[in-house]
Amino acid sequence: MKITAIIQARCGSSRFPDKILKKLDKRNSVELIIDKLKKIKLINNIVIATTNKKKDKILKKIAKDNEIHSFLGSEKNVYSRFVKINKIFNPDYIIRVTSDCPLIENDLIKKGLSKLQNFKYDYVSNINPPTFPDGLDFEIFKASIIDKIPDDLLTEYDKEHVTPIIKKVSKTSHNIVNKKNLSKLRLTLDNKSDLNELKKVLNLFKKKKLNFNQRLKYYSNYKNQKNLYERNYGSYNNLGQERWNKAEKIIPGGNSLLSKRPNQFIDNIWPCYFTKSKGIEIWDLDKKKYLDFSNMSVGTNILGYANTKINKTVINAIKLGNMSTLNSYEELELAEKLIKIHPDFDMVKFARTGGEANSIAIRIARAKNKNKNIAICGYHGWHDWYLSTNLINKKNLDQHLIKGLNIEGVPPQLKNTVHAFNYNDFKSLKKICKTKNIGIIKMEVMRNIKPKNNFLKKIRKFCDEKKIILIFDECTSGFRETFGGLYKKFDVKPDICILGKAIGNGFPITAVLGSKEIMQYAKKTFISSTFWSERTGYTAALATLNEMQRIQSWKLISRKGEFIKKKWKKIANKYKIKIKVSGLSSLPSFEINSKNWGIYKTLITKIMLENQILASNTVYISIYHTDSKIRKYLKILDKIFKKICIIEKNKSVSNLFWNTNEKFGRLN
Repeated sequence: MKITAIIQARCGSSRFPDKILKKLDKRNSVELIIDKLKKIKLINNIVIATTNKKKDKILKKIAKDNEIHSFLGSEKNVYSRFVKINKIFNPDYIIRVTSDCPLIENDLIKKGLSKLQNFKYDYVSNINPPTFPDGLDFEIFKASIIDKIPDDLLTEYDKEHVTPIIKKVSKTSHNIVNKKNLSKLRLTLDNKSDLNELKKVLNLFKKKKLNFNQRLKYYSNYKNQKNLYERNYGSYNNLGQERWNKAEKIIPGGNSLLSKRPNQFIDNIWPCYFTKSKGIEIWDLDKKKYLDFSNMSVGTNILGYANTKINKTVINAIKLGNMSTLNSYEELELAEKLIKIHPDFDMVKFARTGGEANSIAIRIARAKNKNKNIAICGYHGWHDWYLSTNLINKKNLDQHLIKGLNIEGVPPQLKNTVHAFNYNDFKSLKKICKTKNIGIIKMEVMRNIKPKNNFLKKIRKFCDEKKIILIFDECTSGFRETFGGLYKKFDVKPDICILGKAIGNGFPITAVLGSKEIMQYAKKTFISSTFWSERTGYTAALATLNEMQRIQSWKLISRKGEFIKKKWKKIANKYKIKIKVSGLSSLPSFEINSKNWGIYKTLITKIMLENQILASNTVYISIYHTDSKIRKYLKILDKIFKKICIIEKNKSVSNLFWNTNEKFGRLN
C-alpha cells in the first residue's frame, strides 16, 4: 500500500499573515507537522502543497531542508494541486493535513491507517462528526477517487477545501471517535492568541514528556480562555464573519440595522461586510465579488450602487462644505421639487431615516387631531409608538413584515394607543375605529398583496367621513412604480405621505409631505435634529430625482421585475413546485407552498452564495439588473428548484440538515 501525505499550506492568510512560519518552539507549524508525519513508517512520500505565489516559495525551501517534496500550484484551486500530486506519486491513499494544525497526532493517524488496511474504506477521518479537539484533524482517502470527480461537479468551495466532495462520493467511510467529546476545544493556528496558546501547550508537553493518551487526558481538562471562535471557523468563515464575531461583542446586535445581520440570511458563511459596491456588484473583505439579487441595501439604490452622476454631485457638495451655521439651500430646492412631483401636497418636512420620518408624521397628526389613537397596517420602524402595538399582544405585529419584535423598554402606558389591522380587511379596520377612538390611520399603500374590492378608496372615504388623518408610509414603495408615491397609481390621496429610501439612492434622506392645513401643526410641537440640516442628503436626492426622471427608472425596474416574476412561475411549473409570487413589479417576492419552505429558503441563499450571488426570495430591482445578470441568476435558481423538486417527491429533507461548514456542491 503506497501512501502520500499532503500538507496543505500557504503563507498568505488574510487573518494572520505568515502564521505558519511563526516559531512555536524551535520549529514553526509546518516543521512540527513534518516531524510528526516522518514518524509514521507507512508513509512513502510527504509533500507540501502550496501556491505558486512568490510569498510561498519559502515553503519549497522548508521542504528541501527537511528532505521532503513540495508542489507549487494554483492559489485558489487547491483541488488541482492534489490532482497533480496524485499523478506524480501515484499513491493508493492520500493523507491530508493542514499547516495550521501543528498539534496533529501521528498515533491518531496511525489508527486511521490501520482501519484502511483492515477494512479497505474509501475515506477515514476523525471529523465526521468531530470528537477530538479542533487541530487534531486528519483525513485519509483512496487516491483514485480524485480522478473520478468531473470538473463541472466542483464548486468554488470544493476547489478550495478539497475533501468535502471526496467525502460525499466515497462509497465506504469510517470515523475515529474519542471517548470524550472534545470537539469544542480549539487548538488551531488562526490568530495571534492561538499562537500564544499553542506555545504554552507545546512547552508543557515537552517538560512533562506526555505520551498520546496522556495528552488526550490533558486536553479533557484543558481550559482555553481565548476560544472565541467556532470549530473549523477558519475553513468556512470569511474575513467578514471574523469581523462579525468581534462586532457582536462590542456592538449590541452586531450592527445598527436588523436587515443586514447575517442571521437574516445564513449564519457563518454570509459575507457581512463590503469594501466596494458598484451597480449591483459588491466586493467583500476577502475581495470576492457578488451580484446583489437581494436587498440592494434594503431598497435604497434603484439607480445602482455608487452611481457616477449622483456621487459626483455629492462629492462636489462635500468639497464646498456639508455643514455650517447657515442652512443648506438644497433643502428648499428639494422641497420645491417634491411638491412639483406631488401637487396634491403643499408642505414638506425632512429627516434622515424612515423611522424618524414616521415618528414626525405621527407627531404632526397627533398635534392636529384630538383623537390620538392610531390604526396601523404595515411596517413603520422601531419607535415606541409603533412597537406599543405589541403591548396588547406580542404577536400583533407578526403579520406586518417582521415577526417577534421585542417590546422591552416600551412604556406600558402606551398600551391600547396603537392597534394593528390586516391589509384588505376593511371590516376589521372599521371595528377598530369604532371601539378604539382612532384619530389616525397609518399604512403602507402596498407591499406584497394588491388592494382588493376598492380597499384603499374605502379607507379614504371612511377617513373623510370620520375626520381621521390618513398617512401613507411609502418609504419602500415610493418611486418604484411611479415617479413619486405609489398612491398615484391607485388614485387615492393620503393626508400625509412619507417618501424615503430610494430618493437619495443610498444617501440618507426622507421626506414627509402633507397639506398646509395639517403640516402647519409641525410648528406647534417640537421637531428638530442637528443632522437633518446636513447637505449631502438633499444634494443626493435632487440628483437622484433628476436622473430618475431622465431615464424613467420606475418603468425600467418594473419591466425587469415582471420578467423575473414570469420566469419564477415558469421554473416552478417546470418542476411542478407550488409557488406564490407576490409584491410590487419592482419588488418581486416568492414563496414555495411547502412545510419545508424555511429550509428551502436557506438552501437558496446557500447555493446562490456558492455561485457568488446574494439572494433569498425577494429582489429589490435596480436599473443595473441587466438581462445577462438576470439570466445567470435564473439559471442557478432553475437548478435549485430541480433539487427541491426531487426532495419534495421523496418527502424527505434529511439530506438538507447540514453543518454550516459544509457545502451542497453544484447542482446538475
